[in-house]
Amino acid sequence: MQGVKKFRKHGGQLKNRTSPAMAVFLFIVSLIQLFPLYWMFTFSLKDNKEIFGANPMGIPQRFMWDNYQKIFTKASMGTYLFNSVLITGVTIAATLLLAAMATYAIVRMKWKLSKLVYTVFLVGMMLSVQAVMLPLYVNLQPILSTHWALILPYTAFAFPQAVLLMTGALEALPKEMEEAAFIDGASIYRIFYVIILPMLAPILSTVAILTFLSSWNEYMLALVFISSDKLKTVTVGVNDMVGKYSTKWGVIGAGLTVATLPTLLMYAFLSKNITNSLAMGAVKG
Repeated sequence: MQGVKKFRKHGGQLKNRTSPAMAVFLFIVSLIQLFPLYWMFTFSLKDNKEIFGANPMGIPQRFMWDNYQKIFTKASMGTYLFNSVLITGVTIAATLLLAAMATYAIVRMKWKLSKLVYTVFLVGMMLSVQAVMLPLYVNLQPILSTHWALILPYTAFAFPQAVLLMTGALEALPKEMEEAAFIDGASIYRIFYVIILPMLAPILSTVAILTFLSSWNEYMLALVFISSDKLKTVTVGVNDMVGKYSTKWGVIGAGLTVATLPTLLMYAFLSKNITNSLAMGAVKG
């Protein structure tokens, strides 16, 4: 009864209190985690004299905002960002649609090979980029140095994980709404697009986040499959700046900051969806 009284006393809400020692510990861990971001940002606003001199970690003595201007006027950062956004956006859209369709067929449509197909999809999670780079390079010869040379393998690598996550979420959803729609005469396509996809919105957002991170930060395939400067992605473009601006490390730091910013924004605004959607598939029935 004491627990009930305390619960009512706090307005019917359970409060999770953190001890002072734990709060201090978490604060220190947060500082350690945030320090690389602070260093990268201040690094991008300095010249070589400060970076290699007496002020490598401190606040810049003179903020060199023109470093950010140079990466767009001299290093084609705008082109690199456009290519990364296009490739990542198409990859996310293709992964969400194809994985959702495959998951619906595996979970809701009962056929003999459904479990085997599901297993084959999951086997794809064990393949590394290095193991399949040569076969991919040979088979993608007709479309090398195009956006599709990255979109297709990025989608293929994101597909198994997407199917795994969506399967757990779809199995947790009740079938009553689908059965009612069938009785009312709705086709399987209408049920999928009108009922299933909206109900899978949390897990779809999680798959979108994970696919974004893997595609946006990928480097090896983008380096090997793209040779045209006009089609390079952010990761390859920033790496090329090391040679072009080897004596201007602040400019390179500005490029790294711009390339990292979209990932930070994704984590800041959408990270809660990962926990919520994974919990969807953890509880069934």
